[in-house]
Amino acid sequence: MTITNQTGLSEVAQKATLAKQASQRMGLLTTEQKNAALLLMADALIAEQASIIAANAKDLNRGKESGISESLLDRLALNEKRIAAMADGLRQLVELPDPVGETLEEFDRPNGLHIRKIRVPLGVVGMIYEARPNVTVDAAGLCLKTGNAVVLRGGSSALESNRRIVEVLHGALAQSAVPADALQLIFSADRSSVDEMLKLNGLIDVLIPRGGASLIQNVVMNASVPVIETGAGICHTYIDASADPDMATRIAVNAKVQRPSVCNAMETLLVHEEYAKKHLAALAEQFRSRNTELRGCERARQLVDFMKPATDEDWDTEYNDYILNVKVVSGLDEAMEHIQRHGTMHSECIVTEDQDNARRFLQEVDAAAVYHNASTRFTDGFEFGFGAEIGISTQKLHARGPMGLPALTSSKYVVTGSGQIRE
Repeated sequence: MTITNQTGLSEVAQKATLAKQASQRMGLLTTEQKNAALLLMADALIAEQASIIAANAKDLNRGKESGISESLLDRLALNEKRIAAMADGLRQLVELPDPVGETLEEFDRPNGLHIRKIRVPLGVVGMIYEARPNVTVDAAGLCLKTGNAVVLRGGSSALESNRRIVEVLHGALAQSAVPADALQLIFSADRSSVDEMLKLNGLIDVLIPRGGASLIQNVVMNASVPVIETGAGICHTYIDASADPDMATRIAVNAKVQRPSVCNAMETLLVHEEYAKKHLAALAEQFRSRNTELRGCERARQLVDFMKPATDEDWDTEYNDYILNVKVVSGLDEAMEHIQRHGTMHSECIVTEDQDNARRFLQEVDAAAVYHNASTRFTDGFEFGFGAEIGISTQKLHARGPMGLPALTSSKYVVTGSGQIRE
């Protein structure tokens, strides 16, 4: 059911209107004022962590009762360590340069006009995301640091957590120069609230969906508001014939099991046929010892007797769970062809000692992040030194890869003259 108030506006329209009004004030704030607000927000999260964890427990209990998977429960869960990490992310944003007002280009024209291109806030950012409540803090911090207002619509599974987090952050903002209305959370769990956000041209300036493939595609296909697409993560690791076995094992195991519920976790392992003959059985045992189900092609299954058969659908599935596809390939070309056919342009890795193969892979594979001899788990704003991230863009316009502060700005030209007119 759509929530309305006494003005007749829906909840979404009302909160987007408040955010739009606040965004006009946000662009006038100094870096010092924004940083002070971020520090107050970080301190408030720590001070109120007990109440946040209590709210999160309600979401976890409801999730268990509804039968959601252990990996999704992991994405939903908050504890003191994760709340501390959220607060640290806000503090790290304080240490990062404020991109707003940065001069990108500056030049003079023959007619005497002085032209300067500067970074400016996007305005009102709409975030539509699923289970992870840490996204609420990351999005708020990144948007406020860059002078944007933000309208958040989290998943119903994290509603109690998100409500309490935003209450805590609003309390902190009340003590700062940042208007609390710049941070809005949609309470309605009804699908109509998402549908309404997609059409709020004039109130929301850009939408960023973050979650599973169905959520992202719904936003991309149905929004009239501009969208920055953050893609699903069907990430691959290719172990080449010359790969060091110890290194390959460490990277592949880390890419899958360190935290399988996130978008930069590996979903498919591609193995050169020569390497597979010597090492795949031992590598498979490493995954089995970590309770990871393996699904493989026929050639892989001939080498590992406990591997289940992979279906055509498996190669295009983001599991976010302890399930891994394995395919034996003839070499680099077949590996790259598979990635091109089944990848989502997120993160792809080659493990090899062959520098020519590494160069080809890094040059030819089309993805937001490509790796040589390192785990795909590093595709992350924190790991890239951006502080928090608002998402990992897999599109090619405006932003690509982990989206830190500069990705949440646009630009405008400031033109200074002395009476010039165009003839």
